[in-house]
Amino acid sequence: MREPDFSKGLLTAVVVDERSKDVLMVAWMNEESYRQTLATKETWFWSRSRQELWHKGATSGNTQRVKKIMLDCDQDTILLYVNPTGPACHTGHTTCFFEQIL
Repeated sequence: MREPDFSKGLLTAVVVDERSKDVLMVAWMNEESYRQTLATKETWFWSRSRQELWHKGATSGNTQRVKKIMLDCDQDTILLYVNPTGPACHTGHTTCFFEQIL
């Protein structure tokens, strides 16, 4: 099994609702957040603004249960299929992608 390549720093993590296939959010992962995600089967990320590990839903209760993890061909982007327990966006929207531009 291939592993993500964290040698160049943070990796992009794309979170998708397993049922609807909607992209819920995009965040950053470091090796520690990736390992925590594997261990707990819930999403963990690295907060660039707070410079700390972040368990999605720890404050809001809107956790994301990981069902499948995919890795891109360059090993630098992680795709997580989840079952969310609530909205993904801090605004209360189901997905962080709710503003249409074009």
